[in-house]
Amino acid sequence: MLAVVAGCATTDPIAGDDEPGTPATLPDSVIAMAAPSQDLSMVRLMPEDGCYWYRHVGPVEITYLPLRTTDGRPICTRVQ
Repeated sequence: MLAVVAGCATTDPIAGDDEPGTPATLPDSVIAMAAPSQDLSMVRLMPEDGCYWYRHVGPVEITYLPLRTTDGRPICTRVQ
């Protein structure tokens, strides 16, 4: 006799307390300096570094990446 056990889980992101940082509304100046191809709809301000991070949805996982300018510099609220 062959027994099969399967588990099911949703792959949809769930917003909640487990997400890092604080949700942020971006000022127009930050939007203007942000490089294209970064999703500005879900941005968080990280207390560890004072920088903005955006949610990147990849083919395998969802993670937060530093929000960067067009020349690759991180966008932060304080000097690093």
